[in-house]
Amino acid sequence: MGLRLRGSDKSNADIDRIAILKDVTIFSESDDRILKRLSSFLTDIFIAQDEAVFHKGDELNAMYIIAKGKVKVHDGDHVFTEFNDRDFFGEYSLIDSSVRSATVTAIEDTHLLRLDQEDFHKIIKDNVEVSKAVLKSLIRRLRNNNVLEERLTQNSLKIQRQRDKLDKQKTELEELNATKDKFFTIIAHDLKNPFNTVIGLTELLIDRFESYDTEKIQEFIQQIHTFSNNAYNLLEDLLQWAKSQTGRIEVNPDKVDIFELALENKSYFEEKADEKGVRIDVKVPMQTYALIDKNMITTVLRNLLSNAVKFTNAGDQITIKTNIDNNLIEVSVKDTGIGIPENNLEYIFKIDSNISTQGTADEYGTGLGLIISKEFVEKNGGTIFVNSKEGIGTEFIFTIPLYKD
Repeated sequence: MGLRLRGSDKSNADIDRIAILKDVTIFSESDDRILKRLSSFLTDIFIAQDEAVFHKGDELNAMYIIAKGKVKVHDGDHVFTEFNDRDFFGEYSLIDSSVRSATVTAIEDTHLLRLDQEDFHKIIKDNVEVSKAVLKSLIRRLRNNNVLEERLTQNSLKIQRQRDKLDKQKTELEELNATKDKFFTIIAHDLKNPFNTVIGLTELLIDRFESYDTEKIQEFIQQIHTFSNNAYNLLEDLLQWAKSQTGRIEVNPDKVDIFELALENKSYFEEKADEKGVRIDVKVPMQTYALIDKNMITTVLRNLLSNAVKFTNAGDQITIKTNIDNNLIEVSVKDTGIGIPENNLEYIFKIDSNISTQGTADEYGTGLGLIISKEFVEKNGGTIFVNSKEGIGTEFIFTIPLYKD
């Protein structure tokens, strides 16, 4: 492997070996007498470009000093490092024979000086100071390697944190895009449709008022009222949602009695529930106090009750109840309605799911109410989840902080 010439031989390698040894840290503290002896044991090795000095798995009993040239330490195509003039490698082999864990290959034509372990042992046998100097240098090199390894570890952690940050920003950007798409879909379709219907009905009344009887006019007015309410409720949802997305909505927690809040919301939907033959029961103990933003949690309860009424039939029942668990109040809105298909459950709180289902009386909805409810519950320090089975019913449960005196 390469052309070898003993240091004492005449060769075309006319170099100052002692000067080179002085540049090698493990020998730099030795005197000229010892360096002269060391230089006599050095073997010149000339390695052509792309030729290997040794291969991974070879047993090595020598160290190498680069007199001139350049090599790389690699495993296949993966390069660990490169060495240039006056660099050295394989120094641990002077003390202990070992199998090489990587291959060293010349990047260009390279002149190496080789010091064999056997020759090195002869030198340190007579010169203890050499072994001390070598050990000191090896320890220093190990420390430097440890410092380098620590820096690499810190850099790796920093890179990982940056990668995590980029992943988070990517997720947030995807969510923002989904929010934007949902917003424009609602404006372009869900908000436009009821207005188109109202405009169409009013045009009919204007053009043919004289030809309609009182019953037909009343039917048109009822439809206009229904579609206007739908548009108004949707606008309310959009405004609340927009505020929450832009951070303009503030959370103002206060002491609120969930019993009273449940009764207020029951009365709000009681007429519609009676029309469908659905009963609403409140099973919340009096003076169940929570520390919440009343307006936000009112919106949550109304959205959940609205859904419950929407997806129930005559004879069904809706129950509002609470349970105190440590420092939280669990609020449940449970119905015996038609339930939610299993494959829809994981998407109902996601803005990009576009899940919207008509109620049992063809009630209109966009699915936006549940998304707002989730955001409002979380802004109040709670969580929300759902349990449902088709044909059996649905239960929404959300948690809010318990008020403590």
